[in-house]
Amino acid sequence: MASVVAEKLSEIQIGDDMASTAPNLMKNLSLLSPVQVELAKMLLREGQSHLFLHWPEPGVDDDKKRDFFEQVSRLNSSYPGGLVAYIQNARKLLADSKAGKNPYDGFTPSVPSGEILTFGDDNFNMLEEAGVKEARKAAFVLVAGGLGERLGYKGIKLALPLETTTGRCFLQHYIESILALQEASCKLVQGGCNSEIPLVIMTSDDTHAPTLNLLESNSYFGMKPTQVNLLKQEKVACLDDNDARLALDPNDKFKIQTKPHGHGDVHALLFSSGLLNKWHNAGLRWVLFFQDTNGLLFKAIPAALGVSLTREYHVNSLAVPRKAKEAIGGITKLTHADGRTMVINVEYNQLDPLLRANGHADGDVNCETGYSPFPGNINQLILELQPYIEELTKTQGAISEFVNPKYKDSSKTSFKSSTRLECMMQDYPKTLPPSARVGFTVMETWLAYAPVKNNPEDAAKVPKGNPYHSATSGEMAIYRANSLIMKKAGVEIADPVVDEFNAQEVEVWPRITWSPKWATTFADLKKKVIGKCSISQRSTMIIKGQNIVLGGLSLDGTLIVKAIDEAEVQVSGCVQNKGWLLEKIDFKDSSLPQETRMRGFKIQKVEQLEENYSEPGKYSFRA
Repeated sequence: MASVVAEKLSEIQIGDDMASTAPNLMKNLSLLSPVQVELAKMLLREGQSHLFLHWPEPGVDDDKKRDFFEQVSRLNSSYPGGLVAYIQNARKLLADSKAGKNPYDGFTPSVPSGEILTFGDDNFNMLEEAGVKEARKAAFVLVAGGLGERLGYKGIKLALPLETTTGRCFLQHYIESILALQEASCKLVQGGCNSEIPLVIMTSDDTHAPTLNLLESNSYFGMKPTQVNLLKQEKVACLDDNDARLALDPNDKFKIQTKPHGHGDVHALLFSSGLLNKWHNAGLRWVLFFQDTNGLLFKAIPAALGVSLTREYHVNSLAVPRKAKEAIGGITKLTHADGRTMVINVEYNQLDPLLRANGHADGDVNCETGYSPFPGNINQLILELQPYIEELTKTQGAISEFVNPKYKDSSKTSFKSSTRLECMMQDYPKTLPPSARVGFTVMETWLAYAPVKNNPEDAAKVPKGNPYHSATSGEMAIYRANSLIMKKAGVEIADPVVDEFNAQEVEVWPRITWSPKWATTFADLKKKVIGKCSISQRSTMIIKGQNIVLGGLSLDGTLIVKAIDEAEVQVSGCVQNKGWLLEKIDFKDSSLPQETRMRGFKIQKVEQLEENYSEPGKYSFRA
């Protein structure tokens, strides 16, 4: 045994003084495998001897020592370039942060080129059709590593109801929307096709098991389990100081403290999974990235995919009109003095000073449209697969990182608490060559963007006129969008009333919902609304089926129509009943479920007319 220890000791000698920096490690070398010895050498080489200062004599906590290296191995394998790259990147970024270095020094901002769409016009309809046709060549990637704690919800955000009229959760809505696109896309292929659109969900330690359980307990919401892949992201090591010394867990001296690295990890996970090449070999052309609680997104995807196709964009960022200085990042073209260019998201608090520093005395201001010329980034990306694979082959999926230490004082020599490197999915274009075709697609906010991320108390503090981004506003945005789409199709929709829930003032439109397969595009919907139709403000309408036509319907109350795909149903006449009422509740009322309290209302189902068609055939229902 002594000779083995001596041999391992000689292996770990790196320079004259290195072994002496970790005497407690040296005493425990016999516990380590050859692979773990290499990891120990790496840690010492990178100045991490402090990790072993507390290690006791062999025979004490030996299992914990081995577990420590198991964790080191995981951290090393999950980061592109390993822990050496992580530590070295951290030192550089921490030095830049201490020096107050501006990451945009030398860059001049300008407005990039992109497509600004108007819902329902000829161009929009053409792009929607092109996008649906192309959808069968797409894969979808859902970034869902976070819990709903910020919302005051203990579960995963994907399990939250999109809206309470039907109670469908976000994940069900997303999967049903993808399946609807899949079916519609295949119908446009001569002779039909059997394409299956893949879905990847990036999870974390916190969300992996609950996401899998949500899928399995609901039969994957109709999607084949083979279409779905879950990729779990690992956390990264925390940093204790400007020398990038790795932080030990305050509750366990045999563990390195870790925190999330950010949703930028999705690129490295996709690259290492082998899925990108599998998709490419199967003839796919596009990868669409989206986040977990934007219930409007799939209303924007067909037209945005049509833009990617017609403009041949390698990267297409979905965006919304943005008021100057609004707290949302702006899509910006940056040109460096050395000739480099990139089109990326610049955070709102960096965009204004960047403009002022480059000759724009007023900074970020609205143009003649009433909006900033720099559109608002909503973190939904469409990437062309072939150039994406080529880029990730160079970078291994590593994304430009940043660090945000909270310093104890102005000397910037020590931190209030440990920090870590972070990365964002939307920073992918930072490493692209100038030849890359990077653009954006702007959609109207009412159509494309209503994220659910703020709890009621935080939402109530939002200045009047600014978006609440709460469960209340997110649900009301769905009813508003559906009402406006119906109105554009010729339905007479009553004006909304303004009401207050959870101290948030919102417009309450008719509660109209439909299953994604009923209408994947505006053109689809127009075919299913014929004759003169009207819907009152207090009404609720739920359409669940593919071949349901509204023909001369007048609704004042609640109507639910459900039909199997093989049933063709025409609904007409006058439906009037007491309907469903919105009953205000207090979000502090702990007797109610969290997912209800966060909205500030529940639905009181007083009276409704429900029609179900479970047999194939043609039906005409007249109230």
